[in-house]
Amino acid sequence: MEEDGPLLLNLSSAPRRQPNALKRKLPSSAHGNPPLKRKPKPSVNNVKKRAAETDSGEKGSSSKRSLPKKQPTDGQNESQKSKLFIKTSSLFRNNPNIPEIHRKAVQQVQENVFTTDSFSQLDLHPHLIATITTVLKICSMTSVQKQTIPVLLQGKDALVRSQTGSGKTLAYGIPLVQSLQGMKSKIQRSDGPYALVLVPTRELALQTFDTIQKLLKPFTWIVPGVLMGGEKRKSEKARLRKGINILISTPGRLVDHIKSTECIHFRRTQWLIIDEADRILDLGFEKDVTVILNALNAERETRQNVLLSATLTEGVTRLADISLNDPIRISIADEIQKSLKPALQTEKEASSSSNCMDQENFAVPEKLKQYFVMVPSKLRLVTLAAFILEKCKFEKQHKMIIFFSSCEQVEFHSELLDNVLSGELESEQSKRSSVSSVHLQFLRLHGNMEQEERTEVFQEFLKSNTGILLCTDVAARGLDLPQVTWIVQYNAPASPAEYIHRIGRTARIGCHGNSLLVLAPSEAEYVSLLASHKINVSEIKMEKVLSSLMKDDRFKLHRPGSKKSCGVDPQEVRERATVLQTKFENYVHSSGGTIRWAKKALQSFLCAYAAYPRNLKHIFHIKSIHLGHVAKSFGLRDAPQNLTTLPTTNSKKTKPRAKRSDLLKKTHGKHRLAELLRSEYSSGMDTGVSKVKKKKKKKQRKAGNQQIPV
Repeated sequence: MEEDGPLLLNLSSAPRRQPNALKRKLPSSAHGNPPLKRKPKPSVNNVKKRAAETDSGEKGSSSKRSLPKKQPTDGQNESQKSKLFIKTSSLFRNNPNIPEIHRKAVQQVQENVFTTDSFSQLDLHPHLIATITTVLKICSMTSVQKQTIPVLLQGKDALVRSQTGSGKTLAYGIPLVQSLQGMKSKIQRSDGPYALVLVPTRELALQTFDTIQKLLKPFTWIVPGVLMGGEKRKSEKARLRKGINILISTPGRLVDHIKSTECIHFRRTQWLIIDEADRILDLGFEKDVTVILNALNAERETRQNVLLSATLTEGVTRLADISLNDPIRISIADEIQKSLKPALQTEKEASSSSNCMDQENFAVPEKLKQYFVMVPSKLRLVTLAAFILEKCKFEKQHKMIIFFSSCEQVEFHSELLDNVLSGELESEQSKRSSVSSVHLQFLRLHGNMEQEERTEVFQEFLKSNTGILLCTDVAARGLDLPQVTWIVQYNAPASPAEYIHRIGRTARIGCHGNSLLVLAPSEAEYVSLLASHKINVSEIKMEKVLSSLMKDDRFKLHRPGSKKSCGVDPQEVRERATVLQTKFENYVHSSGGTIRWAKKALQSFLCAYAAYPRNLKHIFHIKSIHLGHVAKSFGLRDAPQNLTTLPTTNSKKTKPRAKRSDLLKKTHGKHRLAELLRSEYSSGMDTGVSKVKKKKKKKQRKAGNQQIPV
């Protein structure tokens, strides 16, 4: 590459040597393709003209594309104008064609969220009814609450399936509080737990604790408490000694206390509630649930059990068989289908006998609008940025959640988008309006963060009216985040069920909401997969998303004699997208640290992509990825060559993996890799922080035990 600089600088001074030089250099720059015949003696003006014409998307020979590619790599003294033209060429050339999506229009399964019945019609304590209406400000019951609360008040076990955001927490919380406050012998704090609530994530544990605490406002003698990872065991043990009557916990943390805390007992436990049951059983938690069930059965055999989830899996059915006693099955969507579509229900039952899980239909909120956008890999980053600007800065102030497949991607994109997009607008029109005063607030949430920081971010986003939360699937389950208007899935979920949980963070309890799924052209069949589960998504064109860059003159290509833009010119949209991409690349390449950071995020994306389940390999296959194009979406100008040598969060676990005898014998290696990459559901033991893990390893080595805790 050192010879390219002198070659380009001598174009005008030595035109006779130009053709020979081109013949020598073209084969290496055209990715191994032989150069095509061309006319000799190109002038400098012709080179610039060709670079400018590449924006129009015309097809050219590989030899014509070689000069623009070579010029920015070595011509560091070239003008910014030339660089921008060359970036346009590389950003909008050689992209795969976006396929036309042909799919049947499907009728989505929708639940009637609210009913006309009020809580006063139930046989509840007057103070509890007053708390629901005044503190929680809820007047009427939802469908799942109407069917579930009477069943639980009768003391029966229940398996509840209802769409996310339908009020399942109150569906079990109200009968739980009603039952405990009405006990003949008044509950004492020192009695210990009367009810145990298991949830998969720390954030959901905090949210559930807050809801139960509000319900218990008139019944101050009943004490709720929460156990979760990230806090000191010493303080949790102190709370357990004082006494907790309603214990809310993540499974792994509870198992830790069962094994190490003597004061914890379940002699008086009358309720076991497993919320988001399907997620709790995933990713190694099944073993923890087994330990908890054994501990409960050893001290008290009779109790009331409740399992709740928006989706039912084989694992939930298996858990229901071993933990529930003659349960009442409550499924709101199935009831609606039976009443409205008897023929379709019969067809569904016939198909479920042969392939139950694959043909499961999911209920979606009625006021949720679902979209997808097909974006080539090179344009993913600028398309995401343009969408954020459009919805959170130019339109009314939206509240947005963006899902990624790994912690490294969340960290990288949060820093990158915050640095590049958070500046003030420069357009004259925006300066006159209040839009210029809107500051984009980027927050991040994932399982590798310290618990104190996770709680702070969760509370900040919960209370704010605007903001963009970049997160992993740690925020995909059960969280009730008010005023969230957009869900963006930057990386496609590993299953339609996970898709449902992600979009369930918006349009909750009858509110309006929107979701956007970003797909590559090679992933187009994912839309048909969603349609097979009665999930209907509409397409938004990438060009429409990118056109929002016309509203921000920070990304305008300044050229002498340029006229003011009128309307939406596709050529100018491409130029502005290129300017934005250049800003991203300049930030990434500003230091060696940011380059390594981008490479690490890229590697985590590739690992997550390789970990898609087998039944989705025909849609998401690692061989369908163009590494150079994907690298562009991480702000890298070239495809990195040394990804295999980069440290990852899982590289240190490869050696001791074979020594995990209990869990890993049941879990295949590839599936385990998918768990480690995709799951952020901390059990309380694996916070993801390397310092904590190192301390644990040292203690175990001293004790002569090499097993790593899950």
